[in-house]
Amino acid sequence: MKFSLACLAAVVLAWQAGIAAEIKIGVVAELTGDMPAVGASCKQAALMAVDEVNGAGGLKVGGVAYTIDLQIEDNSAKADQSALVTQKLIAQDRVLAIIGPSASIGAVPASAIAESGRTVMITPWSTNPKTTKDIRTGRPKRYVFRACYTDAFEGQVLAMFVLNQLKFKRAAALYDVASEAPTSQSELFRRIFTEKGGVMTAFETYTTGDRDFSAQLTKIMASNPDIIFLPAYYNDVPLVVTQAKRLGVKAPFLGSDAWSSPELITLSQGAVEGYYFANHYAADIATPAAQKFIQAYKARYNSLPDDVAALTYDAFGLLFQALKQVDQPEREALRNALSAITRYEGVTGNMRFQEGSGDPIKSAVILQVKNGRFVWFANANP
Repeated sequence: MKFSLACLAAVVLAWQAGIAAEIKIGVVAELTGDMPAVGASCKQAALMAVDEVNGAGGLKVGGVAYTIDLQIEDNSAKADQSALVTQKLIAQDRVLAIIGPSASIGAVPASAIAESGRTVMITPWSTNPKTTKDIRTGRPKRYVFRACYTDAFEGQVLAMFVLNQLKFKRAAALYDVASEAPTSQSELFRRIFTEKGGVMTAFETYTTGDRDFSAQLTKIMASNPDIIFLPAYYNDVPLVVTQAKRLGVKAPFLGSDAWSSPELITLSQGAVEGYYFANHYAADIATPAAQKFIQAYKARYNSLPDDVAALTYDAFGLLFQALKQVDQPEREALRNALSAITRYEGVTGNMRFQEGSGDPIKSAVILQVKNGRFVWFANANP
């Protein structure tokens, strides 16, 4: 096994000084701002994943055991802050890799910084195509990966679910035009739904921070849809659905993975009962690997992990699996090892990468809000 003299010398010096060999990993999370529940889940899962490795004696890379040193930054769920802290982690903190941001509003600009800095970034939850694709060239970014499926796959899953399982032919959409993931998901849902024979009766937008949706909902109600696609984050959904019911909207709502935070149940106070949404995993049909994670997370935090927590844990799992395959902790070697992963058995299912793409091939699930809980309804395979 190859091991550079420079790296060996650094390890020896650290040992002589009584300092353990370290690998710095950055985390960019939405700890404040519009979606603090997302950031909290990301941070908690990150700390758990790293504590497990460090508690077991560290991660062996090229025959040397390294402890993982987390550098956690708050992006406030904002695009400009995401770019700034990503640049800091790369240039100032000199991290080996970055996990996050989770939400696409921050992941897209952060991914551009990571790509230009030739530093591996794995987003747990950003489904937007622009996160892993260079919008100027249309080619995949080399250093940016994700642990989740993409908007294109989610749009197909939801469109076919509406047509084939719910047997609805008429759909409307309402989404935040200023937010990356909801915009992408709405456009892809519309394209696939209409290509497969459905009719979009209305396609309405709002802007981040809006609190009055009555004009859009009135137009949607007049278009007489069978269902309303609402790919909004958990903090907007209760406002929209409550106002819709007050206006007399009878059509049910359909959500995206942005609904997945348990905060949705608390904030909606029963308004979303019976509705469906796409998600990355279902705790009630979890695999043995997922059950192990769920039990450990519950024991540590006294709460069930949502999909952001599960995907963050998987992002670290992917990172650790790749690091075990390299001779030393070096950015380019790590990037090559990640792209070569042909099977990773994660909490959110099995996934693999194809060379030239940072998007994993994996499955999705449809969940239903039932008796105040998220309950598995169906699987959707690629």
